[in-house]
Amino acid sequence: MSTPSITAATSTPAAPRPQAPWRDWVALALLMFPVLLVAVDNTALTFALPSIARSLSASGVQLLWIIDAYPLVLAGLLVAMGSLGDRIGRRRLLFVGSAGFAAVSAVTAFAPSAEWLIAGRAVLGLFGAMLMPSTLSLIRNIFPQPNRRRLAVAIWAAGFSGGAALGPIAGGWLVEHFWWGAVLLVAVPIILPLLLLGPALIPESRDPKPGRVDVPSIVLSLLVMVPVVYGIKALATHGPAPAAFASIGVGLFMGYVFIRRQRALAVGQKKGQNTCPRTGHSTAPMLDVSLFGNRIFSTAIIANVLALFSYNGFILFLAQHLQLLEGQSPSAAGVAMVPALIATVVAGMLVVPLVRKVRPGFVVAGGLLLSAAGYFIVAFGDHSHGPSLLLAALLVLCLGVGAAETISNDLILGAAPADKAGAAAAISETGYEVGSLLGTAILGSILTASYQGNLRLPDGVSGLAPATATSQAHETLAGAVELARTLPAPLAEAVTAAARTAFDSGVHVTATIALVLMSGACVLAAVVLRKVPKAR
Repeated sequence: MSTPSITAATSTPAAPRPQAPWRDWVALALLMFPVLLVAVDNTALTFALPSIARSLSASGVQLLWIIDAYPLVLAGLLVAMGSLGDRIGRRRLLFVGSAGFAAVSAVTAFAPSAEWLIAGRAVLGLFGAMLMPSTLSLIRNIFPQPNRRRLAVAIWAAGFSGGAALGPIAGGWLVEHFWWGAVLLVAVPIILPLLLLGPALIPESRDPKPGRVDVPSIVLSLLVMVPVVYGIKALATHGPAPAAFASIGVGLFMGYVFIRRQRALAVGQKKGQNTCPRTGHSTAPMLDVSLFGNRIFSTAIIANVLALFSYNGFILFLAQHLQLLEGQSPSAAGVAMVPALIATVVAGMLVVPLVRKVRPGFVVAGGLLLSAAGYFIVAFGDHSHGPSLLLAALLVLCLGVGAAETISNDLILGAAPADKAGAAAAISETGYEVGSLLGTAILGSILTASYQGNLRLPDGVSGLAPATATSQAHETLAGAVELARTLPAPLAEAVTAAARTAFDSGVHVTATIALVLMSGACVLAAVVLRKVPKAR
């Protein structure tokens, strides 16, 4: 197996196009709007959770599903939508996804219940899956020259991280000045420039010899992720139960069936057994599972997923801590986190020249080590003296995430053969969403379970508050804070103190788990990726 270089991902030859250079960069600027939209949506809604909990009386599990429904569907459909874009046109798919995303966002902003909001977020995942693969594929087509394309892809990655940094500001400000639905409604003005100017400035591209769409594989990919995540949530929230283990088992079995199907389709395609007699097109595998046989590719995927896992899990509990325990407004909480989130962008840009002096594997391992250090500060620090310690931990973690995910993404693409770069890109983008999903699903569920198991409301609360209020207090931190507002001062302070203690106990548990995972990933990256050469 040949050893990849850091530039291999962007060196696939392509025929030069006659489009003027200035139009290329304008097209790139337009493609940044959907990138920003997806990134902002991943983090902005987190800051609306306390407002949603109060407005829709959402339970702890419902709050997690409001966050997770979107990346769950998106991650399950990313590879499928990338394949669909190859067939019908990447620009066309991008416009369909953008228009659908804006329309559904506008409707979901006025959801009357938590169930409707969860359903709307799931549909947003469908249209969101049309955006990210299309943007990266179009960038590859617009910038055929390796040097210009390398810069364009770096800007694309920075746009994703920058959107994550913008999300807390936008989400906090919108919730504070309007209502939680404004976080979703803002998708409409963000996407309008692309829909208005894109048809004239972004060139179309597609696979000249596409295979048929494999619908069963699309269904199987969803049947893998939904049961597994549901089972994880059920275990964390309700403890060990046969239904939870059965759900995870169903998802893992479907994963086995999915892999078997992809391998069979790959073999059949080579032998011509999947060919349709009428059209001559073969049913191509939705995912080339042979890519995972490459140790560098697989390790980079793990590093990428865990970097986003640590980032999103941290953001989930810190947003609640700043607003509900520190009493900060949503916009103030968002601004407080911005320096650390900007550090993600800065670290991602700085490591590109760094890998010319340091082996990429050690850069990835160093990034994961920084993420572990951030969680170490949380796990063993004292959170009772203001948010400064947690914000410092976030800064350390974000530096690590920016470094690790930037280089791991490049290694993912560079480790794949040139003719499989498209599949590798789709897998890389899926890693973004799987990491985001697991961070909120696993760490968020453990945090919720620990809070519910450790909350001890003081005596006298049940006699002064309705049963529904005390039930909400046991479900979520937002419910406890809302309950405290209805009680006399001494009792309100006791409820708040009990909620803080229960919440902090959950934070320590989740931080310890994340610390162990990040440390293990750091060692794995250092060992497996140590021989990847420096960039030229």
